[in-house]
Amino acid sequence: MQKVQITGSRLLSPSAESPTPLQILTSADIAASGAVNLQDLLQKNPTLGTPTLSRNNSNFLTSGGGVSTVNLRNLGDSRTLVLVNGRRFVSGVPGDTAVDLNTIPTDFIERVELLTGGASATYGSDAVAGVVNIILKRNFEGVTIDASTGKSDKNDDFKKKLAITFGTTSADGGSNIMGHFGYSKQGAVMSKDRPGLGAAVDQYSKGDFDGDASTLFQPMVPFYSSFAPQGRFFTSTGSYTYDKNGKEIPFSTNGVNGVGATGFNRSEYRTIAVPTERYLFATNGNLKLNDNHSAFFEGTYASTKVDTNIEPFPLDSANVYQANGGVVPAETLVGGVKIRNPLVPQYLWDRIGDADEDGLKDYRFTRRLSEFGPRHSSVNRGTLRLATGLKGTLPFTTDWNYEAFVSYGRTTESQSSTGQVNVMSMRNALQAIPDGAGGVMCADAQARAEGCVPINVFGFNTITPEALKYVTAPGSLETAITQKIAGGTITGELPWGLPAGNIGVAAGYEWRSEDSQAVPDPLTQAGLNAGNAIPPTYGSFIVREEFVETRVPLLKDKAFAKNLDFRGSFRHGDYSTVGSTNSWNAGLEWAPVSDIKFRGTRAVSTRAPNINELYSPPSQDFPTGLVDPCEGVTATASDAKSVACRAAPGVAANIAANGGVFTLNQADKQGISGYNRGNPLLKAEKGRSSTVGVVITPTSIPMLSKFTFTADYFNIKISDAIVSTPRQFTLTQCYGGGNPTYCSFITRRPTAEGSNSAGSIKYSDTGVSNSGGKGTEGIDLTASWADKVGPGRLSTKLSYTYLKTLWDVPLPGEPKDESVGEVESPRSKAVLNLAYKWGNFGINTTTTYTGRVGLDDQYLANFDNASEAPKIGSYTTTDFQLTYDVKKNYQLYFGMDNAFDKKAPPIISGLPGNTTGTETDASAYDPIGRRYYLGLRVSL
Repeated sequence: MQKVQITGSRLLSPSAESPTPLQILTSADIAASGAVNLQDLLQKNPTLGTPTLSRNNSNFLTSGGGVSTVNLRNLGDSRTLVLVNGRRFVSGVPGDTAVDLNTIPTDFIERVELLTGGASATYGSDAVAGVVNIILKRNFEGVTIDASTGKSDKNDDFKKKLAITFGTTSADGGSNIMGHFGYSKQGAVMSKDRPGLGAAVDQYSKGDFDGDASTLFQPMVPFYSSFAPQGRFFTSTGSYTYDKNGKEIPFSTNGVNGVGATGFNRSEYRTIAVPTERYLFATNGNLKLNDNHSAFFEGTYASTKVDTNIEPFPLDSANVYQANGGVVPAETLVGGVKIRNPLVPQYLWDRIGDADEDGLKDYRFTRRLSEFGPRHSSVNRGTLRLATGLKGTLPFTTDWNYEAFVSYGRTTESQSSTGQVNVMSMRNALQAIPDGAGGVMCADAQARAEGCVPINVFGFNTITPEALKYVTAPGSLETAITQKIAGGTITGELPWGLPAGNIGVAAGYEWRSEDSQAVPDPLTQAGLNAGNAIPPTYGSFIVREEFVETRVPLLKDKAFAKNLDFRGSFRHGDYSTVGSTNSWNAGLEWAPVSDIKFRGTRAVSTRAPNINELYSPPSQDFPTGLVDPCEGVTATASDAKSVACRAAPGVAANIAANGGVFTLNQADKQGISGYNRGNPLLKAEKGRSSTVGVVITPTSIPMLSKFTFTADYFNIKISDAIVSTPRQFTLTQCYGGGNPTYCSFITRRPTAEGSNSAGSIKYSDTGVSNSGGKGTEGIDLTASWADKVGPGRLSTKLSYTYLKTLWDVPLPGEPKDESVGEVESPRSKAVLNLAYKWGNFGINTTTTYTGRVGLDDQYLANFDNASEAPKIGSYTTTDFQLTYDVKKNYQLYFGMDNAFDKKAPPIISGLPGNTTGTETDASAYDPIGRRYYLGLRVSL
């Protein structure tokens, strides 16, 4: 009987049934989906949570745009180990372990195996939630060509794909080689082209703005940005702006029902799905050396190009003049004489004073730098992975096998960006004086020598091309991740055995080295481009691991014990960063009869911190969906929250200026920044998982002989979890939560800065620590059946996951934050696949179901009427594909994704779970709508 290796074990077994819960997606499933990227198909499986990175949620990120990751059980991308042919694959995210699925050619995949539960004892760190093992095709003979094209119902999201796979095998069947070339291109989807989602015009949750939970899903439209292209200028009496004719008018961000609005519609520039172009090359092969030994190799190269696009930069004078709160001099002291900036309009000059008391008139302003164009990033990624080794039978044995290999992987990213501003140049350009010849020049002589050009920020389109060139700051980001692995395994059966059979044993050793670096341009590092300050990140580690695994047959062919096997494994690791780690796995398989098998495992898995978690310096972020607990606090309230809020910088001044109530404006809600921090003192986290299940294959019952049913219970708990303290939790604990230590993460403005009020939140920071816990518990059900029905053959497969609990503990002693039933964590998820083949015709349908959810309970806790918050109903989409075999080796196919054009639910800006630019949660729901594709498959 031929023995095979299955995911979750290094032992060769005479059965392809897994001892732990395993779901399999075949090459036929991939073909029937029409998917260009593997992530698109995997996300339909109910065991998968929402990915951290995808085409639909990465447009606003400073790095990682267009990357496709995977997240088992919603426990995090870093806790899901992605393997290719049972071996690790180099990460696609600097400083992380998450694999970019863009680098895996879908048409070169034989099957994908999804393993639930801890598997660190078998594969090492990161397999806490489970494993995604991608098995590539082998022993392929001939040539296949697959070409397709498609687009969305809204005439965007254009898709092109060409895949060519070829292979040949030696006459004796002992050697073979395969190759693959793939090209795909997916076009952009712009926010302005999805008015049905509410994404075409800036909007905001009415309930979040008003503090009324019952109206959280009602949009305030328009809800423009207060950073306008014509500028907004602050005087001692208020603020004003300019109309299209250059006339001074009052500033009104949203006007009255949009009429007379002077704000800016950011949605005009935003992207829902980033355009992605890929070139893929893959090869593998085996060379038979003799009857007992062979050499193998694997090679993959992926080149990915991604473009991200967001609105022009919103400049606040506080970005340029940070030391004095954004005060811009309107005149300059030259030789002891005050010289007025001739670009400052008389209207403004007559209404300003000396705010910083330096003896010179000054003003504040905000302005959308529309002359700069949108902030655009072009990203080029390259991933190379090579693996080679030897495998065969050990000398003087017949059933002891070995495999030794080395692998090398490297991912590089080169990103260039536009639309940012050089703060130092802008400061020089804003301070101008007459040049003596009727013109204007920069006041600083050294700046003039370096090419300084004065800048006019007063009104529409007033920045000249020369000034634009002087203050523009092109950005760059260079990253690299390198992975080196060497390892070996021996497997076999001990010469002595038990009555039920021989004892199987596997043992091995692995050495792995990982290093990563991410280096932005100097201005970005220093925060001198008025955007996120992002320091460089460098880090590396080495790990040495030994492992052993055994399978012990306890009973065989006995009453109520067709077979009973014990499986156990243990792995010891020695990390250069966290020291020693230990993982183990123990399980039982019991088949009382041939039609029923029970399985159960208990595992302890570890995850060492990744390079970003260890070494990332503080990097700037702009979180959304935060609610300031202090909003609405009065001057006289005596509750704990009010007392804590009034003690914070600027809050008391805000209350005094607003009639005794702490009040925030639109800019305050939109202008919160913060920093994310690493921690070099982290230690490994430990996950404990239990799974118990049953597999029913009633082959002895004729009517059910083609039916398979599985039911598996899973329970995963992670202690010492590496977590970033949630920002909303930090705010709640600081103000009224009785834990003032959290206040160190929050910085408020002591005085008004530009359009931002005194006391408003300037920075809400977060950092990582081993202070948390995570866990999940639920049940997976699968059922499949295939047989002849009528003139054709019907195949069905149902996968369902019931989620009992999914929780986080941000700090020891804190209560669990339960997420089940919230956005991205529905209690029920399911996918139903139906396929019918009749002669030359075929149809495949995939129906995906996501259960009813609500908003985050930590967020809702800020509302007095939280119980009135509306829910998001269940969400179901249907995809189908029609096929027609023109000839024996030619197949036409036509498909529709989201065939009934199911609209994504309105998770509006201001709400937790909102993906900027989409007005929904684009990780959990489809923001694009109905899509069509047409293709041809040829086999030669």
